[in-house]
Amino acid sequence: MRSMSRGTTSGGPAESPEGTTPPRDVRIDRLRGGLVVLMVAGNFASEVHFVPAFLKHAPDIGLTVADLVAPCFVFAIGVNFGPSFDRRSRASTTPAYRHFVLRYLSLIGIGAILTAGAVVAGQPTEWGVLQALGVAGLICLAFIRLGTAARFAVGVVLLVAYQLLLDAFMLPSALASVQGGLFGSISWGALLVLSTAVADVWRKGLVPYGLCCAALAAVGTASLVIAPVSKIRVSLSYVLISLAVSALALLAVDLGSRTAPRHPGALSWWGENALALYLTHLVLLALVVLPGIPFWYTDAPAWLAIFELAVILGALTCLAWWLHRRKVRISL
Repeated sequence: MRSMSRGTTSGGPAESPEGTTPPRDVRIDRLRGGLVVLMVAGNFASEVHFVPAFLKHAPDIGLTVADLVAPCFVFAIGVNFGPSFDRRSRASTTPAYRHFVLRYLSLIGIGAILTAGAVVAGQPTEWGVLQALGVAGLICLAFIRLGTAARFAVGVVLLVAYQLLLDAFMLPSALASVQGGLFGSISWGALLVLSTAVADVWRKGLVPYGLCCAALAAVGTASLVIAPVSKIRVSLSYVLISLAVSALALLAVDLGSRTAPRHPGALSWWGENALALYLTHLVLLALVVLPGIPFWYTDAPAWLAIFELAVILGALTCLAWWLHRRKVRISL
């Protein structure tokens, strides 16, 4: 579905009359845009041999910069989840539930098509990031009308239950899949539920949000005693540490948006059409990957790989700017 709206020129959201599209919050767009840029760069670098291991996903236990991008993006979805649902349910909750169910089923469907394409390309996988996001969204939808404290509690219960099942008998299934597979979506769902609750605190002001970030950092660090940090397992400690990092990233973007120039900027352009740019980058990435020429991708020298990535990012930035100028917003 394509929607058209004007981006706000301020650092935060403004009120809008009921029934109209609210001004965009550039803080959220900047956060989301920066994460999509990192996702594009990370996906490109994942198979390039000269890129150091600390910039790629950890094979199992461990945590790298690349491992933090996906959960931060889930967090960015959670920041807008509650207000978006409330806005759509002003007259009746039925249309709101219908919209979100269709949105997340669509993500699962798009993800299934992409994984089928990966199989054809010789990279077999039965699960991907869009399927994980879709199932997580459906889980979060079941609890979105609860209060902030209740959603914190639900998120923790889901995480603990997931970790117990993972340790008991589900570890082989998680390790054999991507993003933890269908079972791992429980943990991604817990992250999304917790993110909506953290977003509520953010909207109460910087002081309570700063205290919240400190508490999340302490809890995330303590969770390492309970479970090893692992993206492939979507472990309890991985989710809690990622939640803390995501919350701090939002705090940094918020503070930066209060002091930086008020015009949206390139990251905001990316954030306005995050899904469209993510899907487009897969097409551009295929032009590099599918020829199967080692020199062209996996064994590419640094200068060539940097040039290819710069071309991809440049093309996507031009697309983001064009969509922004035409006030086109593509979303599910």
